[in-house]
Amino acid sequence: MSNTQSSSQRLRLHTETEGESIRVRGQVQGVGFRPTVWRLARAAGLAGDVCNDGAGVLIRLWGTSAEIDAFCHALMIECPPLGRIDGIERRACEGAAPETFSIVESRAGLVRTGVVADAATCARCAAEIADPGDRRYRYPFTNCTHCGPRLSIVRAIPYDRANTSMAAFELCPACAAEYADPADRRFHAQPNACPVCGPRVWLVDGAGSDLATAAPAASDDAPGDAIEAASRLLERGAIVAIKGIGGFHLACDATNPEAVAALRERKRRAAKPFALMARDMDVVRAVCALSPAEAELLSSTVAPIVLLEPGPAGAAETARAGSPESSNSPASPASPASPTSPTSPAAGMRAPLPIAAAVAPGQSALGFMLPYSPLHRLLLRDWDRPLVMTSANLSDEPQCIDNADALTRLAGIADAWLLHDREIVNRVDDSVARVIQGRARWLRRARGAAPTPLTLPAGFLAAPRVLALGGELKNSLCLLSEGQATLSQHLGDLEEARTAREFERTVELYQALFEHQPEIVAVDAHPDYRSSALGRRLAAETGARLVEVQHHAAHLGAVLADAEWPLDAGPVIGVIFDGLGYGADRTIWGGEFLLGDYRHWQRLGHLRPFSLPGGERAIREPWRCLYAQLEHSLGWAHCVERWRDLEPLRALRERPIALLAEMIQKGVNAPRTTSVGRLFDAVAAALGICVDGIAYEAQAAIELETLARRALGEGGYAFALDQRAAPWQLDPTPMWSALLDDLAAHVPAAAIAARFHVGLAEAIAALAAGVARRQGVETAALSGGVFQNRTLFEATLKALGERGLKVLTHTRVPANDGGLALGQAVLAAVAPRA
Repeated sequence: MSNTQSSSQRLRLHTETEGESIRVRGQVQGVGFRPTVWRLARAAGLAGDVCNDGAGVLIRLWGTSAEIDAFCHALMIECPPLGRIDGIERRACEGAAPETFSIVESRAGLVRTGVVADAATCARCAAEIADPGDRRYRYPFTNCTHCGPRLSIVRAIPYDRANTSMAAFELCPACAAEYADPADRRFHAQPNACPVCGPRVWLVDGAGSDLATAAPAASDDAPGDAIEAASRLLERGAIVAIKGIGGFHLACDATNPEAVAALRERKRRAAKPFALMARDMDVVRAVCALSPAEAELLSSTVAPIVLLEPGPAGAAETARAGSPESSNSPASPASPASPTSPTSPAAGMRAPLPIAAAVAPGQSALGFMLPYSPLHRLLLRDWDRPLVMTSANLSDEPQCIDNADALTRLAGIADAWLLHDREIVNRVDDSVARVIQGRARWLRRARGAAPTPLTLPAGFLAAPRVLALGGELKNSLCLLSEGQATLSQHLGDLEEARTAREFERTVELYQALFEHQPEIVAVDAHPDYRSSALGRRLAAETGARLVEVQHHAAHLGAVLADAEWPLDAGPVIGVIFDGLGYGADRTIWGGEFLLGDYRHWQRLGHLRPFSLPGGERAIREPWRCLYAQLEHSLGWAHCVERWRDLEPLRALRERPIALLAEMIQKGVNAPRTTSVGRLFDAVAAALGICVDGIAYEAQAAIELETLARRALGEGGYAFALDQRAAPWQLDPTPMWSALLDDLAAHVPAAAIAARFHVGLAEAIAALAAGVARRQGVETAALSGGVFQNRTLFEATLKALGERGLKVLTHTRVPANDGGLALGQAVLAAVAPRA
């Protein structure tokens, strides 16, 4: 569309026209909203103007009432892909109508600051890089207002090119013309670039030598450039470090067992699953079953890693390897799905291309994502099988983001490095989600999702400004103001020194980007968390009020806010199950039933406490949890007398259990806990899963669930409900008796695992419903990392629903500690002064 109009197209001014001022609130800045308004207004023949200001976008329109109604309707329908309209307010506007509609520059100091999330390549940019006649053909940094890097490249406010890593690249005349034209979809697209003026990509080995000419062109229309050369190296079994949007990945052919095994060995990642990237949905469908909701999530602007179950092709290959063949029976823990390659109508059915077993050992689900940048699209252009695309780091270190750092830290891991010269300013890991009950459930909220603000429930519009600093693991921070919560990207575990330093830098960055000066600083009540220590220091330095929030109360607050439970809606029964959290009684909690809302809470139930002999070692070595559970529930002597010949007990007798017994008896290095996460570890160890140790957090529980899903439909083990005193206790003693009897009777391990999951869900519902009846409450809420277990989550939802309870769950933030800062923020915002 041209900026000028012919005389026949000039705007019509009628005597019956009226002026309206239209306020649009939501995510409407930095997303191409003003050009959309400009286009719609001019197409409708309306006069006026549009500008950004401190409250969102302000539109002034002159036209008939019907025309303005139609305009507002069109605006709701045609909101830009990265935008979100939370509300439109209309009122009369005085003054004479201008002759045209224009975009007005906002006055300095009035524009709301902040940035939006990085967004996956849009369809139009994807078409350009695939079109030999387009000037951006095969250009790996193509983007527009609707897609491309945002958070990953910003340094400061305001969000314009000068304050991003794109400042190093001066726009060429063609790109500058796009940037200045409101009719162009690259109007004010800060990362705009082309091959003439933008970043470049190259391929090197560990010594820095150029490898781009090492591979021939794949076809006549694809020059043998760096990306093509990297693709050919991957085809030959190499491991390539790839610089992406928010960090480096390590890639290899997912169907090459030797390459995947080499990557595991070099990366020192013994068991944690690798993510996969597939060229398109057809490649994904050749490996996994894919629901419409999962397909929509994969292809969204977030483009997260989505956990998927093997499809018919994968199940067929697994059956040939000797595993049970059933849509509800995933591959054995040692052998994930073995898919076939996509079927081409022209080529017919190809030979099977099995996913290497080492991609996701001990799991049936595979984590898939689609290419979300032009560079990834070009790399996978001719791949009809997936690539491993895992974070580029050693063990649990943060992902590399800098070229020099990647060449140093990944030496000995990567065979080649695909580099570019657009600096990654802020590390942004891939988001991870799975679809349960038809809705996306976030396991990690990062690239593509953060820092998109969340609208808070009714009652929080006038809440004070809060900075909440999250927990020690899966850390993210949260800013609360003006009825919205801005949750940062996943930052990781603060036990790692590099992550702890980045956490402090990110706190400063977010406060600057969103011009947020907190009145309250909220922290976890744990005395030794690094996040809490920083919060106490910031409160002392700034004079902000410090509010300490109990860990599981924060989980309750998070699910209430996530589910948009109004501030004054009253209490719910919160079922909060996780690995650990510092309890109000200074013990370790993790299996809690709380009655509460944002302002008040009390503990009305929990898992029966048991000891963790060895403290942190018990978290890493599930056999210790098994011994402690048997000792507390049944008594070790009784277990030996009744089930002496069972393998789990024989194995325990070969370990230093006398020392553990003394630790428990004397209470030395054997803290008491109600952790359901550790109960899962104990049951897993009884079935021979991760007995000696875990290689990553929740490994034992994940592999136990994988086993359980092979025998869905089993009945559940009984738990006892002790109501003799408050708080009520969920006692696993009868479960352990039945489980050991089943082992003695040679009941399949999958059936035992399933019975544990179903029995626990029924026990949760029984206790929650009992408390709800006594308290006159009709709603329950589920939070905590244990409820990322799909089997337990679905069974619990069903059991609670059968007892007449409405259930609140997470859909916008993770149930794990990644959502903890949101809960801290909302609880601190309404906390009374001490």
